[in-house]
Amino acid sequence: MSMIRPIFYTKTGCPWCAEAREVLDRESIAYDEKVVTGNDELFAEMEKLSGQTKAPVLDWSGEILADFGAAELVPFLARVNAK
Repeated sequence: MSMIRPIFYTKTGCPWCAEAREVLDRESIAYDEKVVTGNDELFAEMEKLSGQTKAPVLDWSGEILADFGAAELVPFLARVNAK
């Protein structure tokens, strides 16, 4: 069975992005990271998905979690059945 990898939008130097990356890596969740810093096209894509300009943003097959930290990520992962 093929699993679609979530898209993880981040900004360079973002402490919340680093924290979220640590959680995803610790849980062995593969993802495609898109760094929006300095990339207007990716930044616009992130903003269109989330309705805001803050990172991180996680797109899990259309389920969007935006501007979050580990406290919001863990229950989100449980809700989307990440494991």
